[in-house]
Amino acid sequence: MKYASIGPISVYLPELVEDNEMLAKQFPRWDMELIGKKTGIYARHIAGPNECASDLGVAAAELLFAEHGIDRRTIDFLLLCTQTPDYPLPTTACLMQDRLGLPTSIGALDFNLGCSGFVYGLALAEGLIRAGSAERVLLITAETYSKYIHPTDRSLRTIFGDGAAATLIEASDEPSLGSFVYGTDGRRAGTLIVSDGGARRPESAVQPTKRKRWPSRLFMDGPELVKFTLDVVPSMIDQVLAGGGLTRADIDLYLVHQATAFLLDHLRARLDLDEELLPSDLDYCGNTVSSTLPILMRDLRAAGRIRPGTRSLLIGFGVGLSWAACAWTESWVPTRPTAVATTPRRASAERSSDGREKTDGKAGR
Repeated sequence: MKYASIGPISVYLPELVEDNEMLAKQFPRWDMELIGKKTGIYARHIAGPNECASDLGVAAAELLFAEHGIDRRTIDFLLLCTQTPDYPLPTTACLMQDRLGLPTSIGALDFNLGCSGFVYGLALAEGLIRAGSAERVLLITAETYSKYIHPTDRSLRTIFGDGAAATLIEASDEPSLGSFVYGTDGRRAGTLIVSDGGARRPESAVQPTKRKRWPSRLFMDGPELVKFTLDVVPSMIDQVLAGGGLTRADIDLYLVHQATAFLLDHLRARLDLDEELLPSDLDYCGNTVSSTLPILMRDLRAAGRIRPGTRSLLIGFGVGLSWAACAWTESWVPTRPTAVATTPRRASAERSSDGREKTDGKAGR
């Protein structure tokens, strides 16, 4: 029997950057110094008006093929996780198959999940490979949440960034993923929701749990999401460890969805972990929803903190409400050197006509 193994990861972040300095000039009443300390976020990459999830995802996949010498003809299946598809139909993954020049013999599908989506995607890829239906799965996570956020929304604009990650999942003779745990609570859908734009009429739509303070299409009840996270994550970790016959002493890293520094700090306190064990990596790109975990993994690999044999827990949680986690042992050995890039807020950058920084999105970081 074959097992799924996480191979190389490439990241694409849009060219335009909104940093905290820019927002402070645009909104002098926003205390961006305090917001930066609380969120841990100092810059966000923002998709352009004509840039959609498929554009970001295609760019990430092209980087993956180029950076790691992958023959696109060897891809058997394309999985796209997004909550900002280009169209209600057709499936965005089908459009991406054509744009990427992938074989017409592959399977391709979208699945609509947010911050738990990467772990669910790994589980789907694992199932395809173990069933013998695929040997090389291209898992793409791509979001443009900025399109749901009003420019004056201080609570959301300072947190969410756009971006995409492309991850190659390959068949292996040795298991490296396991002990998947899932959770779903649709009763609390109104905690994080875009209630318009679908087929349901407004008068019968699920409503936000609290009064909307901002004119954004996206609503988020931050305090309730913090409470939810602190309730479900500790028990989910216990379930993953029990399912894999592991103890905390066996775990090198706890790789958690990068929501905000505030939430990560509370999780560390609840779990009695320090930042070495539960790292953060969102200062330069913000909360990129389903892409935060692969971005974190890519960066920790580049920094030498994830090496073959490193055992981690992958933990996602959020919109749905939905949560998922699994155990992962690193098995990928890079064939090409990987460099750690500098963050945009420390790198020189030119300004676009609207005052935003412009960086080379192709670099990923």
